[in-house]
Amino acid sequence: MSRVLVIGAGGVGSVAVHKMAMNADIFSHITLASRTKSKCDAIAVSVKERTGVTIDTAAIDADDVAATTALINAVKPELVVNLALPYQDLNIMDACLAAGVHYMDTANYEPRDEAKFEYKWQWAYQDRFKEAGLMALLGSGFDPGVTSVFTTYTKKHLLDSIETLDILDCNGGDTGLPFATNFNPEINLREVTAPSRHLENGEWIEGPALTNKQVFDFEAVGPKNMYLMYHEELESLAKFYPEIKRIRFWMTFGDSYLKHLDVLGNIGILSIEPMTFQGREIIPIEFLKALLPEPSSLGPLTRGKTNIGTIATGMKDGVQKTVYVKNICDHEEAYAETGNQAVSYTTGVPAMIGAAMILTSQWKGAGVFNMEQMDPDPFMDMLNKHGLPWKVQELDAPLAF
Repeated sequence: MSRVLVIGAGGVGSVAVHKMAMNADIFSHITLASRTKSKCDAIAVSVKERTGVTIDTAAIDADDVAATTALINAVKPELVVNLALPYQDLNIMDACLAAGVHYMDTANYEPRDEAKFEYKWQWAYQDRFKEAGLMALLGSGFDPGVTSVFTTYTKKHLLDSIETLDILDCNGGDTGLPFATNFNPEINLREVTAPSRHLENGEWIEGPALTNKQVFDFEAVGPKNMYLMYHEELESLAKFYPEIKRIRFWMTFGDSYLKHLDVLGNIGILSIEPMTFQGREIIPIEFLKALLPEPSSLGPLTRGKTNIGTIATGMKDGVQKTVYVKNICDHEEAYAETGNQAVSYTTGVPAMIGAAMILTSQWKGAGVFNMEQMDPDPFMDMLNKHGLPWKVQELDAPLAF
């Protein structure tokens, strides 16, 4: 039984603490902190109503390393689970080092003033965490996170070697709204408008955003347009699986979403460059964020399912095989259990499981680690037990595209 501090009170933070409270044998004491304490308090009420567990709440500006260190020292957790904005990763890692506690997140660091996310900044902490005897686990969400564990499981149990890997992320949910994002709008829109990038024979191939389209028939969802994108787990998978000749990431988008995205981009409201408006400086994409629906409000509106998985082609006992490992999650079922839609659920549950892996010492080590470096089996077992069951399907042939 262990104490944990969770920073971030969005949809993912809400799911994570609900699921932690449902596993009191592992999480004996939970503190939820955010810049806006009222959000934490509202989640605490829901947790109490749904599970009977009381959690503590606190206000924290995670940009303030000294204040975050002081909060950690006051709470005395074994682990800090960072579910705040990716901009704050390094500050929270610094606070964990100062306080001497383990660290975990779900998304890699991204500078505020540059739409570029990569692991180099966090990998640079390797020696500091190792020397401190502390563990930093990066990317324990779904993608990154579960998709990396799916890949490791595939290599351990299903294929002797992996030649090609495709990650397919389909959200078949419908909110009935003209335009909304399923997680933080600023992070979401910066991500989807970035140039595409994939690995091909050891080289990174770049292209314009949202131009390479394929149609794929997703189980429980149906045929959907999916687009080639860059996503952070491609970088870590390329590092830890250099044998893989091609690694790609695909995400589905509806025509209406893309139309709105195109218009917003054309008028400049997706820009992260400051501008002056009525005598004050604003950042257009932050203004847009204020206009869009709060992602945590979408739970009662969303119908449909998500389908996220990995398709790997490689050799098994001298024969080429293609295997598809996937999870299907229902938005309404996720909302009924935790008060949040499936996009938050599919990230918040793996955050809880990653934390459980560290607190139960099933995953341990000193330094900075990605999910691919860990034994997949106990994590995969907990996915089945805690709301994200997975299945393996053998395909007749590799993907034709």
